Amino acid sequence: MEIPKVTFKIREGDLSEDGGCNFDEGCWTEKTSDEIFNNKKIIVFSLPGAFTPTCTSQQLPGFESKYEDFKAMEIDEIYCISVNDSFTMNAWACNEGIKNVKVLPDGSGVFTEGMNMLVKKDNVGFGERSWRYAAIVNNGVVEKMFEEPGKENNCVSDPYGESSPEKVLAYLLSKNGDDLL
Repeated sequence: MEIPKVTFKIREGDLSEDGGCNFDEGCWTEKTSDEIFNNKKIIVFSLPGAFTPTCTSQQLPGFESKYEDFKAMEIDEIYCISVNDSFTMNAWACNEGIKNVKVLPDGSGVFTEGMNMLVKKDNVGFGERSWRYAAIVNNGVVEKMFEEPGKENNCVSDPYGESSPEKVLAYLLSKNGDDLL
C-alpha cells in the first residue's frame, strides 16, 4: 500500500524558549507526504489524540525513548500523526519534552482516511479520529502495518500493544538481526 498523497498544514515558530506561545513570529507551512516519506525509511504511528492518557503516558514517550534504537535499525525519522490541529500537536510535543519524534497534524483526517484508519469516536466526544496503529514506510510504501485489534466506530475500549514501539522494534530486529543494536 502506498502512503496517501496529501499536503499537511503545519504551524511553525509559535513556541517560545520558555515553552509559551509567540503567535507573532509563527507561520503556516506546507509539507507533502512525498517530501516526508519518499527516499526514506520512516516509522509513522497514529493515535486518537494529543493529550489523551495512553497516547501521552505510553505511545509517544515510548517512541521518543527508543529513538536511537530505531536509528540504529536504519530508520530515518519517526512521525506521530493525529487528527488534531497543528497548534495542539506542537503544544503537546513541547509539553512532553519531545525532541526526536516529529509530530504531524492531520486536522481534517485526510491522511488518516487514506490509510483506512479514520473511525468515529463520538462515544467519548472526539468526533472522527485515527484508530491506533504504527507502520514502517519505505520510500512511500507501507512495508509493515501494526494495527490494534477491534477497529470499529465508537469502540468502547482503546486497545494498545500491537502498535507499541516494542512491537515495531521487535519486528525490525527479527528482520535485520539484533547485531545492529
